[in-house]
Amino acid sequence: MFVEMKVRGLALDAVSNMPIIILRDEEDKRSLQIWVGIFEANAIALELEKVAPARPMTHDLIKNILETLEARVLKVVVTDLKENTFFAVLHLQLGETEYTVDSRPSDAIALALRVAAPIYVDEEVVRKAKSLEVTKEAEPVKADDPEQLREWLQNIKPEDFEKFNKA
Repeated sequence: MFVEMKVRGLALDAVSNMPIIILRDEEDKRSLQIWVGIFEANAIALELEKVAPARPMTHDLIKNILETLEARVLKVVVTDLKENTFFAVLHLQLGETEYTVDSRPSDAIALALRVAAPIYVDEEVVRKAKSLEVTKEAEPVKADDPEQLREWLQNIKPEDFEKFNKA
């Protein structure tokens, strides 16, 4: 069974310095934290804050391509969690045909925000993820607080990007 969730904010894990997307259901009964890269977190933060880049970023380009082809994103679904890696699928419709496309959850969420598509999470993923908790030092950045998001974006330094290039 799938549960619809919304992006409730972004956080920075103080231990790993990795950004985290915080998803919650409408009733605030279930939540999911997904660790993502700095570039994906930035793409999500820009959309949450409704900051339009001077030139299209990757997720904007995908949105523009889909619109040009008259395809639409029906929904995105976070489908699995294996070995601390989340998996997602885009559900696209082109004409009368529906397609599913494998995606990283961060990319799927960034696209879903741009096209106002619903985000679903398999309940089994929520159960599996309970063992992956945000550290107490993580400082959440709320999606509904534009000033906090703006400050978070302004405080990202070039050396922060280097932390995420180490595999």
